[in-house]
Amino acid sequence: MVEKLRPYPRKWESFTMPRIKEVALISGPSSPKCKIQHKAPTLVFSADGYTGNFFHDFNDVFIPLFITVNLVYPDQDVVLVILKARDWWVSKYIEIIHTFSKYPIKDLDNDNITHCFPSASVGMITHGFMTIDPKLTPNSITFTHFRSFLDKAYGQNQNQNYPSKFKHSKSRPILVLASRSGDVGRVLLNQNEVKLAAENIGFNVIVFEPRTTTPLKESYALINSSHAMIGIHGAALTHSLFLRPGFVFVQVVPLKAEWVSQVCFEKSAKDMGLVYMEYRIKVEESSLIEKYDKDDMMIKDLVAYRGKNWSPEVMSIYLKEQNVKLNLARFREYLKEMYKMAKKFMEKEG
Repeated sequence: MVEKLRPYPRKWESFTMPRIKEVALISGPSSPKCKIQHKAPTLVFSADGYTGNFFHDFNDVFIPLFITVNLVYPDQDVVLVILKARDWWVSKYIEIIHTFSKYPIKDLDNDNITHCFPSASVGMITHGFMTIDPKLTPNSITFTHFRSFLDKAYGQNQNQNYPSKFKHSKSRPILVLASRSGDVGRVLLNQNEVKLAAENIGFNVIVFEPRTTTPLKESYALINSSHAMIGIHGAALTHSLFLRPGFVFVQVVPLKAEWVSQVCFEKSAKDMGLVYMEYRIKVEESSLIEKYDKDDMMIKDLVAYRGKNWSPEVMSIYLKEQNVKLNLARFREYLKEMYKMAKKFMEKEG
């Protein structure tokens, strides 16, 4: 008997799943001779699909992996067998991988040796976008447990990689300003003015623009040691997972990005115990006003114009074509509120 599975959690996406390599499960009276016999069970999954995007690395791999390991193999060692285990990807997330398993990973695409395990699970369990539902787990794991897991992976021997003049500040809370640049969409067009406004209110501001080559232990050290974070909706806000409970987190929401902002970062922030705020921009703060009239249906009523589907075309317009120029008079009130909460957090937690 042969059963084929695609061990990737986005089962509902018909345009993604066909690209995931299948794993064949074969049952019968005989099996290949074992070359290596493992004492620990194995978990097989794919790092293909959207993997390589920082948001999807957590949403489609590490959060489902955390749920699955805790459900299927609680308090057990497990060997990770990965399809599309690209060297750069494994290197980038080596601390997380080693926290999941003390064993070297097995690259299913390039390992031709027959391995035998006492048991195996293929695929991962997901509870939805950036979420862990404790009601679906017998041991009631939550997003707080996942945050503790990340602290275990990155919290030891932190490399303090932020400017030394900020390290010993006793009076000014540190604000991380997540930055985007280039032709990527959702760029903060008046970033320097926003930075200056935050500094005038009382923050020390660190502009944070992570690259694919930025070691995650350095990003963790910076964000975990700061007191507040601001950023326009985008993959870089996945670094909000590194914030301490009680931390102030403001997500700037572009036009028509309310739903995606909520499911990607608002819920996880609240589940981790962050002080979450969002700044929904007005039409005048969007660069789309230069392309579409303010009474155009693309600006005024997307649902009436395009329907409710978040299609690739709609996503391209609102996520890739749209930049943001914040109204400083309006945003300054948010900064003042952030400062009060961040100052209180700093005095309590350091």
